[in-house]
Amino acid sequence: MSQQALLTPVRLGPYELKNRVVMAPMTRDRADNPELAPTAMHAEYYAQRASAGLIVTEGSQISPQGAGYIYTPGIHSAAQIKGWEQVTDAVHARGGRIFLQLWHVGYVSHPDFHDGALPVSASAINPKTKVYTTAGLLKDTVASRALTAAEVKQVVKDFARGAENAMQAGFDGVEIHGANGYLIEQFLRDGSNLRSDEYGGSIPNRSRFLLEVVEAVSRAVGAERTGLRLSPAGTYNVPADSDTRGLYDYAIGKLSNLGLAYLHLREPVGDMSAIPNMVTKMAKHYRPLYKGTLITNTAYDQEKGNAAIRDGYADLVAFGVPFIANPDLVERFREGAPLAKADPATFYIPGEKGYTDYPERKAAAA
Repeated sequence: MSQQALLTPVRLGPYELKNRVVMAPMTRDRADNPELAPTAMHAEYYAQRASAGLIVTEGSQISPQGAGYIYTPGIHSAAQIKGWEQVTDAVHARGGRIFLQLWHVGYVSHPDFHDGALPVSASAINPKTKVYTTAGLLKDTVASRALTAAEVKQVVKDFARGAENAMQAGFDGVEIHGANGYLIEQFLRDGSNLRSDEYGGSIPNRSRFLLEVVEAVSRAVGAERTGLRLSPAGTYNVPADSDTRGLYDYAIGKLSNLGLAYLHLREPVGDMSAIPNMVTKMAKHYRPLYKGTLITNTAYDQEKGNAAIRDGYADLVAFGVPFIANPDLVERFREGAPLAKADPATFYIPGEKGYTDYPERKAAAA
């Protein structure tokens, strides 16, 4: 089989990656301990997938305020840093590279996570969804509390501290989670940001929080070790902006000059044509506008991934669900082997089942 574009090496920040296959960040809810710290099981899970050119971990809350899902690991305590050290040591021992995703969910939370206090966001908004709380019950969300301008500055510092903690834990870099309707996107969109101060109103103002976070993290650990994930077409947890193209053209134009390790873009899910000013082909649209390394993600298979790189629309391709059931995904791509199917019933349950028990193809055949 001739060399596939996905399997060629690529430069990312200070690193030479062995291939262009990225393991996408995926919440797995396995940190079921009082410290919300990664365990030896997490280390095994990520090490099994170390043949990826780059692993991006599940989202990890930068502070207790940033939590909104049960059993997700954090990056704000000594126990969590120590837990993540097991993961980075295991991945590096197998020759892999790994970035930690920095996360604050904003209003996608519940008072049960915060000793009865309200979740926070750009504005006092109820996302009108449901979340599993610390009691293990599915509950309706409530209206959040708007962060003060001073509190916004503190959250920016929390992102930077989380990045520093990640480097202390041995990560190769960090990815800022600016997608999927969480806090950064809540500031970006005019349907969730109703502020009238320096962080609200105009597109530059609504982009300010994102850019301040990126700049603070870049100062803390280096722009070349800082990635960012965005989902311009996403409507998960947050309404579409009234001018999606204008908003993200502005923000990504600003980001293009910052020398980041990469920009990670999610492609649309479903038909977005009814939404005004919506970009429907993310990588194709932003490739000419963004000067740095570009990762594309969402519903790619091997053929589409090779085509995206070969045609110049992206430098790397991130795969999510395929990595769950195929720890040896890169090897399967190399050999043209069929992929195992993941069991969705085990995506978010504690324990090894559906997590570390998927065999490599050769082991399964033996």
